[in-house]
Amino acid sequence: MSTHNRNTLRTPLALARGLGSAKHGTDHWWHQRLTALALIPLTLWFVIAVIIHLGADYVEMVEWLRSPYSAAMMILFVAVGFHHAAAGMQVVLEDYVHNEFAKIASIIVTKFVLYALAAICIVSVLKLTFGV
Repeated sequence: MSTHNRNTLRTPLALARGLGSAKHGTDHWWHQRLTALALIPLTLWFVIAVIIHLGADYVEMVEWLRSPYSAAMMILFVAVGFHHAAAGMQVVLEDYVHNEFAKIASIIVTKFVLYALAAICIVSVLKLTFGV
């Protein structure tokens, strides 16, 4: 036991309180739940839109996507979906990769790839929407 601990009337538990993760884990947990909650209506919208447009040709799909509502919903679906995936993959990597360098490198590469794919999807929607 250190000198500091012997000279105080506080218990070891009282000394340890507040020295944890500074609530970063809780914020991450809530963030994951909120993006999952946002994905419920977005995924329902996407599945219904796919079912409605089964058999549609390219021109019909582009016309549908040119609607401001459809384009906005598609961009939200892609952005929230990839963001949720990146956060989820980070948790998996933090839990199961034990080498610190490999863990950090994996998280960086995974986030880079997922956010790059999200950007490609969003730019594609914008190109189709605005006919660029």
